[in-house]
This record gives sequence, C-alpha cells and structure tokens, in this order.
Amino acid sequence: QVRLVESGGGSVQAGGSLRLSCAASGILRSRDCMGWFRQAPEKEREGVAIIDRFGQTEYADSVKGRFTISQDSAKNTLYLQMNSLKPEDTASYYCAAGQGSGGACYIGRNWYNFWGQGTQVTVSS
Repeated sequence: QVRLVESGGGSVQAGGSLRLSCAASGILRSRDCMGWFRQAPEKEREGVAIIDRFGQTEYADSVKGRFTISQDSAKNTLYLQMNSLKPEDTASYYCAAGQGSGGACYIGRNWYNFWGQGTQVTVSS
C-alpha cells in the first residue's frame, strides 16, 4: 500500500505562516521527485514547489522567497514551510510523487502519479 497523507493546513491571517507535512508510507515504484501542488476552487491545479532525492528544488514564481520545500528521508516525510502568506495562497494543497525524466524533476502536475488527499489552507486579509 502506498499512501501520501498531508497535514498542517488551517486558517491564518495574511502575513502569517504555516508548515505542511506529507507522510509517505508503503513502497513507491519511484520516489525520484516529490512536490507540493495547490488548487483553488474553479482553478487548475498548479505546482508550488518540487524537490528531487538529492535536495534540488524548484519553486513557482508566485511563492519564490516565501515558501521552502524540504524532506526528511529517514522519516519519509515532505514539508512545505509557508511564510508571508497572502490571500492568493488560499487553496487545497496536495503532496505528490513522481518519476521525472532523465534524472530531472519537473513542476508540472502531469509528471506526478501519486497524490495525497489534500489539506486546506485559508489565508484571510
């Protein structure tokens, strides 16, 4: 059984911080790439941040400098530290895992085939 389970979402005032966690269990065919994606109502799911197994990261322009993705391989856990939150960050946040291609990871949602259930983040003004 392979599971990705997000936690840490909630409601926060603009300018505040949240830390999301993604606990991975079971055996994945590939754990080369992991990432955080988000989806607001009536909008497409978009990549927020990704990380490869060596710790190389990539961020969406909209969150660069505010969010930090990290991983604890020993605990099979992925994190997203979100600082200086804005109302535009309000969305359901999803943890994902994928294979990438040619040793590289990509931030597009189609590159990921394992998904968590999502955790809601609401930022009020």
